[in-house]
Order: sequence, then structure tokens, then C-alpha cells
Amino acid sequence: MVHFIGAGPGDPELLTIKGKRLIDEADVIIYAGSLVNPQVLAGARPDAAVYDSASMTLPEVIAVMKAAEEEGKTTARVHTGDPSVYGAHREQMAELDRLGISYDIVPGVSSFQAAAASLRREYTLPGVSQTVILTRMEGRTPVPEREQIEALAAHQSTMVIFLSVGEIERLCRRLADGGYPEDTPAAVVCKASWKDEKIVAGTLSDLPGKVRAAGITKTALVTVGRFLGDEFELSKLYDRHFSHGYRQADADRKDG
Repeated sequence: MVHFIGAGPGDPELLTIKGKRLIDEADVIIYAGSLVNPQVLAGARPDAAVYDSASMTLPEVIAVMKAAEEEGKTTARVHTGDPSVYGAHREQMAELDRLGISYDIVPGVSSFQAAAASLRREYTLPGVSQTVILTRMEGRTPVPEREQIEALAAHQSTMVIFLSVGEIERLCRRLADGGYPEDTPAAVVCKASWKDEKIVAGTLSDLPGKVRAAGITKTALVTVGRFLGDEFELSKLYDRHFSHGYRQADADRKDG
């Protein structure tokens, strides 16, 4: 059995209980060493075979899994954050399906969720934004034409942009060209939840200079939108004048 495990954004205490148990019990561990905090593996068995996938190719990763399966061993395939977001694990699952090897997936805390916690903000504020776009700008690898930054920016919803901080000037320019006003709040969270986390906040117009001054070039998320501001409507969920399935509004109680 192969277990795909989301290791969380960095803080080893953000690893799920199930994920930790499976890592600690595994015979073989394959982890993304360029991104996963090594402390996540602190409880691994001394005799576990540990592989860093940062320098491995897909066939090499699958070969390790296949060998472990043939020997009746369990494999923990450890990805950063949650593997469903830029995890590149679908191609691994396809190969395991082809080989008839069983696997399951243990979700983890994504870096975009950890970033919101570090910023002390909520992505979906009433009256501000009820949509969160997770995306990346094209670099060495392309994105579909319909998902160009300008097209997504036209919605002016909350955006969380992965793998793009290295071109922060071009990114902010394209976001503005797409429709966000220059004064739109924006923030970069580098290594969210790690001990050496950095946060840089500003607007689309001044964020690039601040990011350059902070020396941030990778392992960071760019967040954009009015959710970073302080103006929003109160939720209906706790509004005493609003009824829902678990609570009557004050007026309804009096009428009853």
C-alpha cells in the first residue's frame, strides 16, 4: 500500500494525526525534500528507507514504490501542503493504477490556508469576496490560455498565486492590467507557518519593491484582494435579525 500524505505547510504540528501515524509506521518514505520540513519525518522508524524525491524522476519514484510493494512493505509518499494543489501526484496515481498497486490519500493543510492564518484574514468576507482563485503565473511551464492572470484578475475576487513571487513586478503589473485597481491590498507570505516565516504587505503598486527589499524570491504565496482590508459586512450566520435552520431571528421569536 502507498499512502500519499499531505505534510502541511511547514510547521510539523500542522501534520494531521493520521498523516503522522502513517509516516511513523512506514517501511519506505519518499518525501519532497526541497519543500517538506524534515521535522515532519522526526518520528520515522530508524530502519525506514528514506528517499528525497527532489532529485528523482517519475520513473524512479514509481520504481521505489513498486519494489516496496513486491516486498510487502508500506510506502509513505510525503508531499508538501495538501497534494491536491500543485502536488503532481495524479501522474503517480495513474502509474500505480497501471501497476495494480493500491494507494490512498491523506489530505493536509495547504500553504494557502496557513498564509491566511498568518495574515489573520478570511478569504471569503461578506460583501467583499465569496470566491477564492488559486492559480499561478506561467513560467518555465505554461498555463491554459483561458487562465491567464489578466482574465482571472477581471473578477477582482480573492486571489492566491503560487509559484510566481520570483516575477513579482510582472505579476503585479498584469493583475492591474486585468482589472484590479493599483491600490488593491496585496501581501506575500514566505514559508507560511515556518519559524523563519516572512510577511510583506502593501498594494499592487508598492508590493514589488517591498518584496525585493525583503529578499524574497521563492517559497512564497502572493495574496491579492480587498479581503486584506478592514471593510466588510457582518455575516448573516450570527445576525440576530436573520433566521436559519438552527436559530430564529429576534422578530420571529416575538411573533411566535
